[in-house]
Amino acid sequence: MKFVELKQKEVINCKDCMRIGCVADIDFDPENGQICGFIVPASSGFFSGFGKCIRYYIRFCDVVKIGPDIMLVDVCLDKAVMREEDC
Repeated sequence: MKFVELKQKEVINCKDCMRIGCVADIDFDPENGQICGFIVPASSGFFSGFGKCIRYYIRFCDVVKIGPDIMLVDVCLDKAVMREEDC
């Protein structure tokens, strides 16, 4: 699977069946070539340009399944918050 294909998939949390967002970046270990996790900006509402952006770091071990349209993850979002930054 190519990264371009991953960026088009919605990330859904199995814990609450909520949409987290779409994959924006991949974190990988260059020494062994393994994927460590995915960086997913939170999906936001209509006025997303006026507030802060929240990004989640989803560890690869938290991925349940990658399907043709979505990626299912099992993660506690409070622990997965990467950082808040101004958009």
